[in-house]
Amino acid sequence: MTDLSVTTRAIEFVAPLMGFAEQTTFHLLPLDEEGTLSSLRAADGSGVRLVVVAPGRFFPDYAPRVDDEVVHALDLQDASEAVVLNVVNIGDDPATATVNLLAPIVVNQRTLRAAQVVLAGTELPLRAPLLVA
Repeated sequence: MTDLSVTTRAIEFVAPLMGFAEQTTFHLLPLDEEGTLSSLRAADGSGVRLVVVAPGRFFPDYAPRVDDEVVHALDLQDASEAVVLNVVNIGDDPATATVNLLAPIVVNQRTLRAAQVVLAGTELPLRAPLLVA
């Protein structure tokens, strides 16, 4: 699973993100020049925005497996089409930011269809520290 090139094209979720039942269309926009952090912004103008990160830069061994239902829903024809993003919770202090490794966002970079996937049968944390001191 590779990094997704930042795009202003619409990313369509096959089901709403957890906690955001009204939004299914988002745009991915960079938050820094290196592309380390990105913003996933609702296309409907509601102001809904999530900070996301490609996990490879911070969690090189992170390799979530998605089930066949997700593969089918996203029309993934090959694993190389799948891009994983993780939601970042910055909170009050960026130095203590955490990353949700339990429920990644998987995007088909060919079709731009996406889904948030809760990984069953794993002990991955909901709040993994983004930066290790």
